[in-house]
Amino acid sequence: MNLLARWLGAGSTEASGSTKRKGDAAESLALLHLQSQGFKLVQRQFKTPGRGGGEIDLVMREASGTLVFVEVRARKDASAGGAAASITAAKQRRIVFAARHYLQRHHPHSPPPCRFDVVAIDGDQVQWIRAAFQAE
Repeated sequence: MNLLARWLGAGSTEASGSTKRKGDAAESLALLHLQSQGFKLVQRQFKTPGRGGGEIDLVMREASGTLVFVEVRARKDASAGGAAASITAAKQRRIVFAARHYLQRHHPHSPPPCRFDVVAIDGDQVQWIRAAFQAE
């Protein structure tokens, strides 16, 4: 049984539950992992208004003050490239769009240093990829 299934609870109805529940559980695992590295949660599941926008799974702050926009992906295993490989260029553009919207709303005059990280969960492996991509 993989890490995410154990987190959800083996044999429970949640273990075979919705994609939303699994995504929330993956975000919770990623959050705990990043908090153990000294990060502070700023916001979870920031969404831009309207259709066609984007979502940021976790907005975190490092002790240095850097604001980190985190995309969380989970897969049963690393086949087909794994969780990290599922973050396409189009997905990156939506995340960057959402990050710009977040900064305009929360830091309109002096945005802090920012970075885009990925937490990829493949079965029992949690991989934290710092500076996984950049805004273009």
